[in-house]
Amino acid sequence: MKLEYVFYIGAHPDQVWDVLFDPARSFQAFLGGVIRSTCRVGDRIEFVGPGADGEETVHIYGTVLAYEPGKVLSYTDHPGPSHYAEHADMESRVTLTLERVGSCTKLHLLNDQWTDNNPLFGKTEQYWWMILSNIKSIAETGKPLDFGFGKSP
Repeated sequence: MKLEYVFYIGAHPDQVWDVLFDPARSFQAFLGGVIRSTCRVGDRIEFVGPGADGEETVHIYGTVLAYEPGKVLSYTDHPGPSHYAEHADMESRVTLTLERVGSCTKLHLLNDQWTDNNPLFGKTEQYWWMILSNIKSIAETGKPLDFGFGKSP
């Protein structure tokens, strides 16, 4: 099982990278969460934002597997403890690479090595499209997409 996406973004790789790590921009890109990590291989990485445990709810956590600023981020991925009691047994790997292509950036995301019967696969498949589209929009226009969350019909 794997999820794989390729996006071409009309911005320099450094601008795309900034969307991932600048808290004001990443909060928008990641639908209300930010990356918290030293980004050193072997260290913990967390996606933190408002949720069941308050403003600092850990939605995703894992271990940094590779990090090269502006080029590569790879980590193991577990759902946060408030989402599933068996969160430690549910794992996948995420590898995001950025490559300059002409005057734009090729963003390649591979989410693989899923544990058997991981219930997050379906949810993740839905949300990666939104998150990656948001990264593209923010890098190109400075604005996130409006998915209508929190608005009544």
